[in-house]
Amino acid sequence: MPSKQGQQQRLYRALLGCSIGLVVLVLFSFLFGAGPVGWQQSLAGLLSSVGSKHDATHFVLFDLRWPRTALAIIVGAALAVSGAVLQAVTRNALAEPGLLGVSAGASFAVVAAIYLGASAATLNIWVAILGALVGCALVLAASHVQGVKGDPVRLILAGAAFSSLLLAITSVVLLQDQRTADEMRFWLIGALAGRPQEALVVSGLAMLLGFALILFNVRALSALALGERIARGLGHNPVVVQLISLAAVAILVGAATAAAGPIAFVGLVVPFIARALVGPDIRRVFFIALLLGPCVLLLADILSRLLVPPYELPVGVVTAFVGAPILILVVRQRRLSML
Repeated sequence: MPSKQGQQQRLYRALLGCSIGLVVLVLFSFLFGAGPVGWQQSLAGLLSSVGSKHDATHFVLFDLRWPRTALAIIVGAALAVSGAVLQAVTRNALAEPGLLGVSAGASFAVVAAIYLGASAATLNIWVAILGALVGCALVLAASHVQGVKGDPVRLILAGAAFSSLLLAITSVVLLQDQRTADEMRFWLIGALAGRPQEALVVSGLAMLLGFALILFNVRALSALALGERIARGLGHNPVVVQLISLAAVAILVGAATAAAGPIAFVGLVVPFIARALVGPDIRRVFFIALLLGPCVLLLADILSRLLVPPYELPVGVVTAFVGAPILILVVRQRRLSML
């Protein structure tokens, strides 16, 4: 059992490593892309203080790459923290917004809003939060159903069934309306490019609210992760803790989904790595996830630009390729630990 001082040192080393990694990946996000502007031109544009704002390099750096880099940072942090909180609330290492249907609820709500005529970015965000809230409520209900409670794989199967149902309904809506299909096709796969600036601002403000709720609730959430009886013994109401936590998850996932589409597996991969770095305490995992989530999504976005030049892959495809093997690894570990 590592000492408290040893745990603090692990946390500080992990925070330092993630911070350095984030700075490096932000720089790489500015330097590399699928277009004709190479990394040498990009670096010269970043270092130059006299470049014209109408220059092609300036346009690529600050009108194209800067917004998607900022979006990757806030969306990566939101999805990573959401996954860590869901895993703490359900006490299930497989819990993740994409796997449990929270992202599917947000996506369906946005598609339904577009189908009904909505187009304002702010409306889409609040509609997505409402859809994610419904998904969170279903997660909470499923986690207390006899036969599902305590079995991580059955909970994931319940979430997958809910996601599949919403995906089927979404597909029917898209087939019925070509305008909605054209507007949502690329977004539904998960992508960071081409998002309006106002979506970035409104999503960021909504995510700050979600982070504040979790930070306010993180001590109680840490107690809940040890079990409801222990949480009550420490003076916390488990139901209130779960409701506040899931409301924060709904805000984070809804805002992230509205801004970048449903990006899966970030909420699974990042808490898995964070626990390996600093242990299972949600208070430490929370701060690591805030830095590691942007690193993972930025890395996936950079790869999405470089794998098939001069085209780009949707970032959701890259995260799926990375996340699926980790999902199999986690399931295998859980099954072996139950034998």
